[in-house]
Amino acid sequence: MTTTQRVHFTAPHGQRVPAVSVAEMREVDRIAIEATGPSLLQALELAGQQAALAAIDLLGARWPGARAIVLCGSGRNGAAGVCAARHLANRGLAVQVITVVPPQRADGALGEAFLALAEAPARVTRWDEAFDVASADVLVDAVLGCRLVGEPQPVQRGLIFAARAAREAGVPVLSIDVPSGLDADDGSVPGYAVLPTRTLTLGLPKRGLTRANAGELWVADVGIPPGVYARAGVTFAPFFGTASTLPLAYPDGPPDS
Repeated sequence: MTTTQRVHFTAPHGQRVPAVSVAEMREVDRIAIEATGPSLLQALELAGQQAALAAIDLLGARWPGARAIVLCGSGRNGAAGVCAARHLANRGLAVQVITVVPPQRADGALGEAFLALAEAPARVTRWDEAFDVASADVLVDAVLGCRLVGEPQPVQRGLIFAARAAREAGVPVLSIDVPSGLDADDGSVPGYAVLPTRTLTLGLPKRGLTRANAGELWVADVGIPPGVYARAGVTFAPFFGTASTLPLAYPDGPPDS
């Protein structure tokens, strides 16, 4: 992709924020994890913390003691969701994690996230056990993120349907990075996708995000320096300033805030 072909979103003070492809983001992740840092766990921890604060922001003044449901898949997006659940529980919300992978079977980053969650006052429920999304005050979608390959699997599809049911019941829904079920490159939906109130995309926005499929769009700083992106062929000037998350304007409109 050349610079002239690259889509740009806009930060509140007019800074141009480049959109990235899934392949570019994978290369950024590879460079950070294998060569430069931050480590995967560091980035996921920041992603989870910012997602928790974004969920609280969606609740507004209703957040103290509110009930949050976090839908967690089996990969990195799920690990970010488990981190978000811990940060929500740390702030006194009643948190229920609905997980594809039982904590005792989770490994890698997901296993590390569940290990820390075990010390927080959060409840963990398997995806095939009963849970009521309509009783939540806010729901966090951490099922798939930008790692979708083909149609979601049946278990993933079930959680996507749960998130859609929550939204239909009037529950605000936050998607981490990319709404689950959405192709992050072209915005297509090979099956079904979550329709969030807000998407908190990580690092840089993904090419396929639009107002129609992602809702309000915010971007979160997960600690990856511009030089890591430059190694992957994506160059831009730092734009976060003193903030850790920012609303972004889609290419065709004003910022969603």
